[in-house]
Amino acid sequence: MKSNIYTRTGDHGQTSLVGGQRVEKDCARLESYGTIDELNSHIGLLIAMLTTAGHDTQVHDWHLQDIQDHLFVIGAHLATDCSTTQLRQASIVTDQMISDIETLIDTIDQSLPQLRAFILPGGSMAAAQCHVCRTVCRRAERRILTLCHTDHVDQNVVRYVNRLSDLLFVLARKINIIDQNEEFFWNNTCRNK
Repeated sequence: MKSNIYTRTGDHGQTSLVGGQRVEKDCARLESYGTIDELNSHIGLLIAMLTTAGHDTQVHDWHLQDIQDHLFVIGAHLATDCSTTQLRQASIVTDQMISDIETLIDTIDQSLPQLRAFILPGGSMAAAQCHVCRTVCRRAERRILTLCHTDHVDQNVVRYVNRLSDLLFVLARKINIIDQNEEFFWNNTCRNK
């Protein structure tokens, strides 16, 4: 017999964390890993856009599916209340994961022209989607920091999400260059009008 997708256990606004503890669906912990899940979905859309545009090599070179895996690690970490449940090995964000993102940022950034001003999000569809990913990533970071005010969150989780938003910024720039789209910069003279 096929298992049910729906369990009815969340019909009253609660859900279970790793370990079975019941919490409200709008608590800070749920907000943090729910936003990570949203980010992962947006990165999935970015991968689909890049693949459709023929950028399969970049999807691989930029380790975007590895990043999706890492976001599941982060989600599992955030879904574990370490005061009641021991963190599983598969839910630990390692120093190596952060180092790998920093290396990727440095590699991509070296191939980009120097920034002259604030960049307006946009360009190709994939670059614009990458900017959406970046802003959702920043929101996820804020949600995680809110959780940090009341619960322990490993600092590597915060560091990884912070670095990921930086990576998404340089990726958006790189995608526009590959797609031969001009970068548009903030016209700060508009405030004088």
